[in-house]
Amino acid sequence: MTTCTCLDRRDLGLLLLRAGTGGVLAAHGAQKLFGWFGGGGVEGTGAFMESVGYAPGKLNAVVAGLCEAGGGALLALGLGTPAAGSAAAGAMAGAVALHAPNGFFSQGGGYEYPAFLGMVSAALAVTGPGRYSADHALGHSLNRGWMVPAALAGTAVGVLATLGARNKNVRAAEAGAGAADDGSASPDA
Repeated sequence: MTTCTCLDRRDLGLLLLRAGTGGVLAAHGAQKLFGWFGGGGVEGTGAFMESVGYAPGKLNAVVAGLCEAGGGALLALGLGTPAAGSAAAGAMAGAVALHAPNGFFSQGGGYEYPAFLGMVSAALAVTGPGRYSADHALGHSLNRGWMVPAALAGTAVGVLATLGARNKNVRAAEAGAGAADDGSASPDA
C-alpha cells in the first residue's frame, strides 16, 4: 500500500481549493458577462452597478465579470496564480464594500460570502497553486515570487481607485436625495 506524503496531500488540497473556488468565481463572472446561470449579463449587471454607485455601470460590470470569470478559470487551472488570485480578490473587495452595510452574515445580505471568496483567492495568490497545476507544468514561468507582491499591489491600487470613485458617487447621490427631500432642490436640477 502506498502512503500519501505531506507534499502530495498539500498539493491535492490546493487543487481542490483552486477548483472549487475558481469554479464558483467563474460562474459568477459568467452571470455578469453572459447572463448565464440566471445572471443579468453586461446590460443588467451594468444597470445594477450604476444604481449602487459603480459608474459607469457597464464598464464596471465587464471589469468585475472578467476578474471573476477570468481569475476564477485561471485559479482552477492553476495558471498565473498570483495575478489570477489577486484579480479575483479585487473583485470580491468591491462586492464586500457593497454588502458591508448589511452586516457580516450572508443570510442578511452581508459580506460574509464575498469576503470568504476574496480571502481564499488572495491566499492562493500567496501560497501558489501546488504541483497539480498548469503553473507547475510550465515551470512556474507565470508564478514567480516577485509576481505575488506586484499583483497584490496592483490590485490594491485598482480597488482603492474604484472604491474611492464609488464612495464619491454614493455621497453625491445621497446629497442629491437629501436636497430633494428638504425641498431645496430646484425643479430643473
